[in-house]
Amino acid sequence: MKMNIKTIGILGGGQLGRMSALAASRLGMRTHIYCPEENCPASQVTDLFTCASYENINKLKDFATSVDVISYEFENIPLEAIEVLSGTKPVYPDANLLMVSQNRLKEKDFLNQSGIKTAPWSPATSAADIDRFMGQQKAQNCIIKTSRFGYDGKGQIKHSIKDNSADNWAKLNTNEAIIEGVIDFAYECSVIVARDVFGTIETFPIALNNHKNHILSESIAPVNLVERFGPAHAHVESTAIDMATTLAKSVNLVGLAALELFVAKGGEVFANEIAPRTHNSGHWTMDGCNVSQFEQHIRAISGLPILKPIAHSEVTMINLIGDDVKTLDAYYGRADAAIHLYGKAESREGRKMGHINLTKPLEKK
Repeated sequence: MKMNIKTIGILGGGQLGRMSALAASRLGMRTHIYCPEENCPASQVTDLFTCASYENINKLKDFATSVDVISYEFENIPLEAIEVLSGTKPVYPDANLLMVSQNRLKEKDFLNQSGIKTAPWSPATSAADIDRFMGQQKAQNCIIKTSRFGYDGKGQIKHSIKDNSADNWAKLNTNEAIIEGVIDFAYECSVIVARDVFGTIETFPIALNNHKNHILSESIAPVNLVERFGPAHAHVESTAIDMATTLAKSVNLVGLAALELFVAKGGEVFANEIAPRTHNSGHWTMDGCNVSQFEQHIRAISGLPILKPIAHSEVTMINLIGDDVKTLDAYYGRADAAIHLYGKAESREGRKMGHINLTKPLEKK
C-alpha cells in the first residue's frame, strides 16, 4: 500500500497534540506542531515545530506548505486561521464543525436540528432573559454559560430562583450567553466517533465519567450500565452511539469527535457538548482497546481505513490534575498501571499533568 500522507500538521501543542503525534509516529508519519507556546507538550515529541500566533498569516501559510493534511487538538482555534490553512491543504475536521462547537448557542441548535435531544435551553443577552426562562420552564434552577470560550467549568454559573439574576449576569461579564435547564442526571458519559475519508463510521465503547470541580477526574470503560444503574439503562449505549453516528453524518466528519452526554435516572439520554477532536474521556483506549482514539484519528485524516474498536481490558482512567502528580510513587510499581505524563514542568491548580490507566483484562465470554 502506498502512503500519500507523510507529514501531518497539528494546530495546538497540548497533551492531545502530543499523543496524536506519538500515534502518527507509530504509523510512520511525521508531525509538524504549530503552537504559540515554546516547549509545549507536543513540541517535545516532534522534530517539526513552529512557534507563532494563530493570527500570523505568513507563518500559517508556511506551515501549510510543509504538511500534507492538517488537524487541531482544541476547538478555540480562530476560524480565520482555518480558512487560511484550508486554502492550501485539507483541514479535518472542517471549519463547519469547528464553528458549531465554538459557540454553545449554535451547538445546541445544531444538535436539535439534527434530531439529537438536549436539555431545554434559551439564548440570553440580559438578566431579564434568565427570569423569563425560569418562568417559562417553571424551573427552580438553571445553568448560565457564556456562549464562547468556556471549558472545565469556566464561564458558567449555577443560578437558583432565589438568586439575584442581575448579579449573576454581571459575574459572567458577557453580552451573549446560553441558559440551560438542569437535568437530574444519574451519571455523565461520553461516546467517541470516528469517520474516515471513505465514509466509514466507527464508535468506541461508551465511557462513564466522573468530575471534580468541573474537571474530568475519572473515566471507566467499557462499562455495564445495567449492572450499575438498572434495566432502564439497557438502551443507553445504543442511544449514545446512534446520536454520535448522526452527528458524524450530519457534519460529514473526517476525523474524530466526542459527544458528552447526561443520562437521567430513568435512562433518558441528553446531549451536552460536542468536542471536535480527541477527548480526555477517550484516554482509556490507549491501554484498553485494539486501537487508541489517537491512532483512529490519525488513520481517519490520513487516508488509512479506521478500525472497529474492540476493548480487551476494562480501564479506569485517572486524571492527574495539579498536585495529583505527586501521587505517582503509588503507581510506579503496579503492574496494572499504565502511566502517561505530558511533559509539563510545573503543576498548577486545575492543570492536567498526565493520566493513569488502571487495566483489568476483560473475561472472555
